[in-house]
Amino acid sequence: MLQTLHRSRTSSGTAYLDRGRGDETIVLLHGVGMRLEAWRPQIEWLADRCRVIAVDLPGHGLSPPLCEPAGLPGFVGWFKGVLDELDSGPVNVAGHSMGALIATGIVAAEPAMVRRVALLNGVHRRSVEARAAVEARADEIGSGVFDREAPLARWFDPEERTGEAYGLVRELLRVVDADGYAAAYRAFATGDTVYPDCWPSVRCPALFLTGDGDLNSTPAMARAMAAAAPLGRAVIVPGHRHMVNLTAPATVNDALADWLTSEVGHDI
Repeated sequence: MLQTLHRSRTSSGTAYLDRGRGDETIVLLHGVGMRLEAWRPQIEWLADRCRVIAVDLPGHGLSPPLCEPAGLPGFVGWFKGVLDELDSGPVNVAGHSMGALIATGIVAAEPAMVRRVALLNGVHRRSVEARAAVEARADEIGSGVFDREAPLARWFDPEERTGEAYGLVRELLRVVDADGYAAAYRAFATGDTVYPDCWPSVRCPALFLTGDGDLNSTPAMARAMAAAAPLGRAVIVPGHRHMVNLTAPATVNDALADWLTSEVGHDI
């Protein structure tokens, strides 16, 4: 059974967790179909070192959906509103998958709000074939008749299917609101076309991390974004796929720790 972490709410109803304290604040954005509990290994580890804010995306967890159907800029605008209300000054933003696209959008549109940015399993300039496949999945999910467990085969190796991470992700997909999932997935399917040219202008430390077995958020994508960002760094985790923050938490936590200590305005 899913163990739900305690949440607060913004005035617009967005659900978030606020834990730990310190000079640095990191905001965590999960992927499509997930909720903030998907960051549990990072929340528990980071909260001993800094302030951690983890957010349920619109239509996920305990957050209400966006008022109108929106592409990625709508989700970025929502996130800007969350940061404005939390009023915590420039923050470190780490996003996974769809959360990585939102993190890209906020550092592109509102760079003064971001001290450092980290993309975990982020997509960048999909191929024609990959875009067709993800848009077909968006259409299927939007129809309301879809296999909630289909992503598991892409996100995990077969030998991981008896593990705790697999069980958690399977449960999160089982309980996600179908309409919220569909809206976010549609934005995810087209989101890599919105801000792909931003990286040369991003002047803060930027981490791009993925698993070497992730066929959709590929190592080549991570390396391309890192090469384009003046302070970019790519980390490729061997032997892991899309849910690398859950399947290789120690490696991911160490990478985030290095990123959080990188000097703003200097090479990593």
